Amino acid sequence: MTIDRPEEYLISLVRELCKLPGETEWLEFKHNNDDPEEIGEYLSALANAAALLGKVNAYMVWGIDDETHGIIGTTFRPGSARVGGEELENWLLRLLSPKINFRFYELVVEGQSLVLLEIGAAFRHPVRFKGTEFIRVGSYKKKLKDFPEKERELWRVFDQTPFEREIAAENISADELLQLLDYPAYFDLLSLPLPEGREGVLAVLAADEMIATGKGGKWNITNLGAVLFAKKFGDFRNMKRKAVRVILYTGESRVETIREQEGTKGYASGFEGLIGFITNLLPSNEVIGPALRKEVPMFPELAIRELVANAIIHQDFHATGTGPMVEIFSNRMEITNPGLPLVQTDRFLDSPPKSRNEAIASFMRRIGVCEERGSGVDKVVFQTELYQLPAPLFETTVEHTRAVLFGHREFREMDKDDRIRACYLHACLKYVQRDFMTNTTLRERFGIEEKNSSMASRIIRDTIEAGLIRCHDETVGSKARKYLPWWA
Repeated sequence: MTIDRPEEYLISLVRELCKLPGETEWLEFKHNNDDPEEIGEYLSALANAAALLGKVNAYMVWGIDDETHGIIGTTFRPGSARVGGEELENWLLRLLSPKINFRFYELVVEGQSLVLLEIGAAFRHPVRFKGTEFIRVGSYKKKLKDFPEKERELWRVFDQTPFEREIAAENISADELLQLLDYPAYFDLLSLPLPEGREGVLAVLAADEMIATGKGGKWNITNLGAVLFAKKFGDFRNMKRKAVRVILYTGESRVETIREQEGTKGYASGFEGLIGFITNLLPSNEVIGPALRKEVPMFPELAIRELVANAIIHQDFHATGTGPMVEIFSNRMEITNPGLPLVQTDRFLDSPPKSRNEAIASFMRRIGVCEERGSGVDKVVFQTELYQLPAPLFETTVEHTRAVLFGHREFREMDKDDRIRACYLHACLKYVQRDFMTNTTLRERFGIEEKNSSMASRIIRDTIEAGLIRCHDETVGSKARKYLPWWA
């Protein structure tokens, strides 16, 4: 669904709604009733009903007679309406949970003022208003808890419909579809010849579930197609906040921003450009090692690629008002995505791939952005060791997952937590490589000379006390001991 509805489209939509024989479970007509509580309850009821009936949107229209469906006009003005000094739209959004997409349109039809409220269907959870879930039963608004059979059916709908199969743009022409999607990029990324005719292009995209047939010869663009190949995220109302934001700061804090840019293209068609943009913002760092001495970006590109890909693929798309974000500071880079991970952060390196967006993950694997066998975190850890960087940090907030890459620091500048984290991840990396961590390998990781092996021993001891690694065989002498992650 495009974010800016042309006025002629909206007027045509109102006329089509008026032609319906009666109010439906996803449509409500009003005259002047602008009670905020009532509107909030209808938002819940209509959003849930739309999900139950497989509709992309539900609607309320003010200025229509609910019996004759004649246009009679309304005095309701949502743009100027206030609830206790707060704008009506903000007040409604604050009291809805989870947040859904809705928008008021003020129109003039046949000389009469009308208001159209377009309401996105509920997803993942029934929508509540002030803590109560509502549903439409026929043309009546009821509490969902009073209709347990509808509640069960609604949960079945949520369980059966992954985000990728939901609809981003509904009942559009083939020409409109091809204007919205960067379809040549689809064929380029998969190294496929571009079909000669329009019908051939549509058939291939439909077979890959990027699009689906709509009604009356029209087409639907699925969320899968939109997030991967949108020419502009802003063309899809529900996708606008899913573009990747890149922010470059001065220094180590968020006080002063040097540059901020939001991506416009779909994740698949825009991925290489996104990575190039990020790496071009990075300062250089001199790396000196046994086989490497040159000016390189502060963070290895391969590590950036893996972490950005993970943020895109594993995000919770149903978290509204937020999307993936890359923040670059003078001493670190933070890559954040909405949603909590499906595996524990301390098991990122060894866990098999597990995504809430499997269709997106699968396609990104097909075009070589990520691999089938794992999360790519092993590559990230390997690269940070090769580039003499502190170990990456993986953490969660209340609603987000964050990966942090740190700029180069000498061993003496690392604190105890830095050293323990690096030791643990080094043990994990060795384990997935079918090897063991030893005092020797840890010294190599930190660049500690052999005569200072006691420093490595102290780090190992601290990491064992933290419960992150364990000794493979304690009967062996301390210098020859091998170590495993705690979970191995």
